[in-house]
Amino acid sequence: MTEQENRAHGADSEVGTLRTVMLHRPGTELKRLTPRNNDRLLFDGIPWVARAQDEHDAFAAALRDRDVEVVYLTDLLTETFADESARTEAIETALNGLHLGDTMRHYLRPLLTEASPAELTTYLTAGIRNDEVRGGFGLVTSLLPSDDFLIDPLPNLLFTRDSSVWIRDRVAITSLAMPARKRETQLTELIYTRHPRFAGTGTLHGWRDDHVEGGDCLLLAPGVVAVGVGERTTPAGVEQLAREILHKGLVHTVLAVPIAQERATMHLDTVCTMVDVDKIVMYPNVAGTLTALTVTVQEHGETDADLVLHVADAEPFLVAAAKAMAIDTLHQIDTGLDPVTAEREQWDDGNNTLALAPRVAVAYERNDETNSRLEDAGIEVVRIAGSELGSGRGGPRCMSCPISRTPLAG
Repeated sequence: MTEQENRAHGADSEVGTLRTVMLHRPGTELKRLTPRNNDRLLFDGIPWVARAQDEHDAFAAALRDRDVEVVYLTDLLTETFADESARTEAIETALNGLHLGDTMRHYLRPLLTEASPAELTTYLTAGIRNDEVRGGFGLVTSLLPSDDFLIDPLPNLLFTRDSSVWIRDRVAITSLAMPARKRETQLTELIYTRHPRFAGTGTLHGWRDDHVEGGDCLLLAPGVVAVGVGERTTPAGVEQLAREILHKGLVHTVLAVPIAQERATMHLDTVCTMVDVDKIVMYPNVAGTLTALTVTVQEHGETDADLVLHVADAEPFLVAAAKAMAIDTLHQIDTGLDPVTAEREQWDDGNNTLALAPRVAVAYERNDETNSRLEDAGIEVVRIAGSELGSGRGGPRCMSCPISRTPLAG
C-alpha cells in the first residue's frame, strides 16, 4: 500500500485539509444524454462531453497540485468487480430493478456475467440501449424504440458527493430520492463494503433506507452536522441518520434545515458551504429566512431506535449553527453583490465551493462577484472552469467526495 493509500479515511469537518477525494471523470454516460431524456436524467442541458472532460481534468489537476490524492469511482468499481460476489450482487440488483421482462432479463444476465470487470463497469454506468443487444428478442425489445435504454446510463455519477458522506471514520451510504439516481448508491455501497482499500470501514445508513443525500449534509464542525430537508432529503431520512450518528457518538448535534423544494435549491450545499472554521458562503436571498431545528440526545438507549431525541424549536440557521459549533458568530459571506447577481451566481453554483483547507476553496471561475467577496474575506479562491460541468446543476463540492481530511478535533 502506498503512503497516500495509507492515509486514514474519514472527516470531521468541511474545511480540514483535504487529503484524499473521490471523483468521477465524465465518460460515455454523458454521451447518452439527448433532448428527449435529459430532463428525466436530471440534466438541464446536453453537455459538450470533450470540453467537460477537459474541465474535469483541470479540476483534478488543481487538487493534485495541492497534494490531494485523487481516486476515481469507476477505477474503484472495476477493482471491486474482481470479487465474484460483488459482481453477482451488482448484476442481480441492476436486473431486479428494471422492467425488462423475463426474456430480456435472461439474455442480459449471462452477458453481464461473462463481461470483464472493466466491461461490467461500463455496462452498469453507461447503460445498454435496445439497439445494442443482439439477442433476447421478445415482446419488450420489439415494443421499445430502438434507442430506448434497457439499463439506464448514470450521468449524475459526476456528482460523487451525493452517494456517500464520511462522518468521522464511518461512511454513510446515502439513499438517493430520484429514480434516475437510485443505482448510484448501490454501486457506491459495493465499493465501500467490498474493495480491499476500505476493508474494516464501518458503514452507516444504506440505499434501502429513508432518503438522505450527501449534498444535504454539511459537517459544520467536529460533532456538528447540518442536514438540509427539501427536494431530495426527507424528514424521515434526517431522523434516521440523526439517530444513528448520535447513538454512535459520532456527533453531538444535528441541525435539520428546511430548504425550498425547488431545482435551484435541491441540496443544502446549493445554498451554503463552509470556507473556514467560522465562515460560510451563503445565498443572501434565503439567508434571512433559513432556519434550523437543533436535534440532540434527550435520553440514551441500547439501540439507535431506543434513543429519545430532543428537537428544539426552529431558530435562525446562523444562530443555531454558532451555538452548536460553540463559536460566537458564524460569519456569512454573501453570493454576489445584489439580489439579481446573487440569483444568477447561485444558479451557477456560486455557493457550491470545495474547501481544500481552512481559508482555501475551489470555485467556478465564472462567479466573479462571489469569488471577489470570498477573497475580500481572506479566502484563497482556486478558480476552475465549469461551463460544461455545470449543466447538471453541480459545482466543485457536488463533484467531490472527500474520503480523508485532516481532523480539526484534537
